[in-house]
Amino acid sequence: MRDQILSNLQNPRQLEKLYRGNKAPFKREFSGLYPELKGNILADYWNERLNYESDDISWGSRKEFLFVVIASLIAGLFAKFPAIFNINEEYFYPRHISFLVFPFLAAYFAWKNNLTVTRIAVLAGAIVACLVYINFLPNNPNSDTLVLACIHLPLLLWVILGVSFAGNELGDYQKRLSFLRFNGDLAVMSALLVIAGGIMTGITIGLFSLIGFQIEKFYFEYVVAFGLPAVPIVASFLTQTNPQLVNKVSPVIAKIFSPLVLVMLVIYLGAIIFSGKDPYNDREFLLLFNVLLIGVMALIFFSVAENSTQGKPASGAWVLLLLSIVTVVVNGIALSAISFRISEWGITPNRLAVLGGNVLILVHLLLVTVMLFKTIRKKAAITEVGRAITLYLPVYFVWTIVVVFIFPLLFGFE
Repeated sequence: MRDQILSNLQNPRQLEKLYRGNKAPFKREFSGLYPELKGNILADYWNERLNYESDDISWGSRKEFLFVVIASLIAGLFAKFPAIFNINEEYFYPRHISFLVFPFLAAYFAWKNNLTVTRIAVLAGAIVACLVYINFLPNNPNSDTLVLACIHLPLLLWVILGVSFAGNELGDYQKRLSFLRFNGDLAVMSALLVIAGGIMTGITIGLFSLIGFQIEKFYFEYVVAFGLPAVPIVASFLTQTNPQLVNKVSPVIAKIFSPLVLVMLVIYLGAIIFSGKDPYNDREFLLLFNVLLIGVMALIFFSVAENSTQGKPASGAWVLLLLSIVTVVVNGIALSAISFRISEWGITPNRLAVLGGNVLILVHLLLVTVMLFKTIRKKAAITEVGRAITLYLPVYFVWTIVVVFIFPLLFGFE
């Protein structure tokens, strides 16, 4: 792409063709080239075009807006299935909660990226297969493999969403990094919408109560029930049509919280020694320990993705390196704890799933830590850290397939 841009610098038509064919790579390569081309009229024009940010809110095309509205209504209707068809909520929601979000987001990006009919059919087939499978598992609330399948199934659907998001650039690690960034932006926008919706809910219920109408039951059963599934769909739409809304917020959040989380982790590890609590004999503590580990790892990856997609060195590379090292220590403690529990009380589906997950996370963290160290030593670019993150993601996908589909058979659906 770099050579093509340079060779067609005096050919506006060909530059436009290159841009429309591969927008993300074009913008990335052009941004790297521009300091050398500054002063060239055409190059100055493209720089302004690629970096222009409007203050106006865009609502996309009419078709796109209509698609989002219909998808939100269908998601809300699906969420009401237990009430409509008299289905046990304890059976329905653990198995189907992820189907209220990911299939609709995958459909949105499949439509937005103009995926081929064949690829859409493959993605739809995978979603339907997951839906049929999870409903065919024996309805045993005490089954560990059922719980594990319900917990890991969202990860499979998340991968399907990633394939839909990447479109025809699935092999491009930059596109995978963009998907990680999208997840961060989606979380920020969704949180803002939930806060706004919560404020509106309080005001609405309060106003109606003042005139003698108690609408709490109706409001939560219909307005909230339809509104919550719509939040990630609307948030995705807003992040794609108005990237300027969050593309400045997310990096700031990552930059602020990375050092704060680092300090918290160091203090927390010290406090464990004096608390009397340990993950070796306390199952709930080990569970929370692993949740903490996953959350911190996600923050590291998101922070790297924010910088890698721009091809710029991480402004807090030292913080990220130290955070990675501390997280490796946390992972080591969790891994030793689950190994101890297996040696003392034997293998169970839960222990084996946690052991496998911790091993995969440890290897991934070590790869990222090494690359961050090389970046600080100026022996590797920050983009190489991003590459290390994305190239390892399929390993999680394979492990998730094992937990969801193999574990129930391996342990007799127990």
